[in-house]
Amino acid sequence: MTDPASDFATPRMAAGALFADGARVLLVRKTYGDRWDIPGGYVDREESPAQACRREIREELGLDRPPVRLLVCDWAPHPDEGDKLLHIFSCGILGSGAAQIRVDGVELDRWEWVPIGRVDDYLVPRLARRLRHAYRADAEGITLYLEHGEVVLPADRCP
Repeated sequence: MTDPASDFATPRMAAGALFADGARVLLVRKTYGDRWDIPGGYVDREESPAQACRREIREELGLDRPPVRLLVCDWAPHPDEGDKLLHIFSCGILGSGAAQIRVDGVELDRWEWVPIGRVDDYLVPRLARRLRHAYRADAEGITLYLEHGEVVLPADRCP
């Protein structure tokens, strides 16, 4: 007899931070693969996505910034990695706190403020879509549910 739980999804979860400064967003460059991303990473066992977001900000940027609000949750399965649930949280306004950023030099080698209209030049398409929706959700004070980086439940129809 098979275990019925073997049919349950066991998604990988990740949590990232949106820092916006007007029409710009904070991006970080990973040292591996020479690619840009938002601050964040995978959620550890027995850790909530919000806790993971705060931990990743501390590890990657040297800042202790708690998430303020969930902006998007994206179901984004990957053919090689299985189901994924990806969260982006608003982490407030950095303001002069940006001067305190210290990239770890191991996972990240730099950070940059990027105009939201130029994120396609930096990010893989699925992350660029997710980030644009997170930016919109932050500006409008809403939370969006996405699948593959596309809005499934528009804010005007969410309960």
